[in-house]
Amino acid sequence: MSPDHGNTGTPLWLRAAPVLFLLFWSAGFTFGKLGLEHAEPMTFLAMRYGSVLIVLLPLVLLMRPALPTRAVDWGHLAAVGILIQGIYFGLTYYSFELGISAGGVALIVSLQPILVALFVPWTAGEQVGLRRWVGLILGLGGAMLVIAARSSVGATSMIGILAAVAALASITAGTLYEKRFGVTHHPVTSNTIQYLVAFALILPVAMLTESMQVEWVPELYISLGYLVVFNSLIAITLLLAMIRHGEAARVSALFFLVPPGAALIAWGVLGETMPLLAWPGIILAAIGVAIAARTSRA
Repeated sequence: MSPDHGNTGTPLWLRAAPVLFLLFWSAGFTFGKLGLEHAEPMTFLAMRYGSVLIVLLPLVLLMRPALPTRAVDWGHLAAVGILIQGIYFGLTYYSFELGISAGGVALIVSLQPILVALFVPWTAGEQVGLRRWVGLILGLGGAMLVIAARSSVGATSMIGILAAVAALASITAGTLYEKRFGVTHHPVTSNTIQYLVAFALILPVAMLTESMQVEWVPELYISLGYLVVFNSLIAITLLLAMIRHGEAARVSALFFLVPPGAALIAWGVLGETMPLLAWPGIILAAIGVAIAARTSRA
């Protein structure tokens, strides 16, 4: 489907999707941090995906959405689930466990829009013009300012750094794969297949490498509830829909606003410090994303 370059005829949900995605995805860092205080990383991720499936399977039985009719479509859905849900989140949590700070991981992963812009002309035939490159560079600079202002970029483990780089490669590959091979399916169908594959990948890792002991406290339930509904279901569905309906480089530019968005939410919800230097970074990232998101045929 070709992207709609004007507001006329564009569905309301698609116009609202960037703001909703940014809000739900950014808040996921706050709630994820809350949950990881009470469970080991892979165990917590397996619980998250298992809970998503508990929500989705009754919907599959009640709604009976259409299933993919070709084996290749099953494979495409499974591949995106492995790349984004399994490998990206798994390696991100693993890098935290190995001592890489949240700022360090965010700094590495914030390169994702740049990599997408570099490779998307070859994978999907999508051209990235000079204006969009300027926006991407400004967005990266703003994100780095926010990260540098809020936390030290700890890098105490080379394996942890490699895990974060591999996570970056995985979400970049998942974005490019979805743009190149993604086929529109019912959200319940695509989410069920992708999370089932991710759960089957993460659960054995948790069983083999962790004690799987969990502190069943209210904060854990709150964290899981948010991540299941708003992050794993709504945000991911919006992200994949935006990639299919628009340019991958333009959609990926939204990730530059995730560190500022996460900082604002943590500041308002958890009372975390918002240094003075972070505010210019937020403004710069917003300007960069606004430039990169403009649809120009120049």
